[in-house]
Parts: sequence; C-alpha cells; structure tokens
Amino acid sequence: MRSARRLFWRKLLRLRDVHPTVLFGGYGDISRDFHADAYVYVGPGCRINPGVRVGSYSMLGPDVQIVGNDHIFDLPGVPIIFSGRPVFRPTHVGKDVWIGAGATILCGITIGDGAVVASGAVVTHDVEPFTVVGGVPARLIRRRFAILRDELIHRKMLEAPVVSARYCSPVTAQQEA
Repeated sequence: MRSARRLFWRKLLRLRDVHPTVLFGGYGDISRDFHADAYVYVGPGCRINPGVRVGSYSMLGPDVQIVGNDHIFDLPGVPIIFSGRPVFRPTHVGKDVWIGAGATILCGITIGDGAVVASGAVVTHDVEPFTVVGGVPARLIRRRFAILRDELIHRKMLEAPVVSARYCSPVTAQQEA
C-alpha cells in the first residue's frame, strides 16, 4: 500500500528526482525540481519552493514551509512587486534532519546533518549539524547528543550505505539490550 501511495504522489506532483522510498503524508505545494534521497518523509501541507534538496532519513512535519527571503525590498521609489529578486540560492537539508510541524525555512539556508528544527520555528540562518534549534527567529537550544562519542557513532552511520528499515518502527526492549 505504501509503495502505491509513494508512486501516486510522485506522479501527481510530477516529481522526477525523488527516491522510490520517499513517503508523502498528503498533498502539498512542492516544486517539480524537489530532490529527496532515500527514506525521506514529507508531511501533508508542506510548501517547498524550487532548489530544495533533502538528504536521506529526513522528516518534514505537517505544514513545513521552505519559502521566501527572495524579494528585493529596499529600492527607494520602486514598489516591492516590481523590484525583482536577488540571485537564486538553493536550500540544503542534510541527512537525518527532523523539521517539526509548521516550521518555516527561508530559501538559501543549509541545515546540517542530524539537526532538529522545533515546531513553529523560523530558520533565517544556517543550522549547524547535530544541533536542536527553535524559536522566532530560530536559535540554538542544545546539541542533539550530549556525548561527543554518540555523535561520532551517528555520523559514521550516516556516511554508510543507505540503511533499510521500516518507518517509525517501535523500539522493543529486546532491541535496546
């Protein structure tokens, strides 16, 4: 069923550059040049402008927006609608990134591998790898891993070939041991 749903959304949105394992939670406004690597989840209601690339294992919650920051507004005597746009800059979302519901990412931003963006945050600057950010504008809340060794283990996993797994599988007591 999931594979049929993945194919349906890729065809409906005319997306050519998404991995077959990408899962769309529902309809959104997604640019046709959207690029997504393996095991990416895009929640319902997402709005994704052109030039966005998302790394493997990343999740975009419902109503995430990757938009804006692309109008020239400081030309005296020229209405904003006629002022044009600055040079286009692509947006990069790293591997294993979680962007919470309703977050807004401005175009041209890079979100590093393993980062977490809190729900409702507005990201106006690049986000360092393995950090948790939130707020308006988004600020550092903490490091994702408290121990450097854990971060290094996770980095090594992200550099390995794509891992195959089920989405959101519950962790059992046996797996933890």
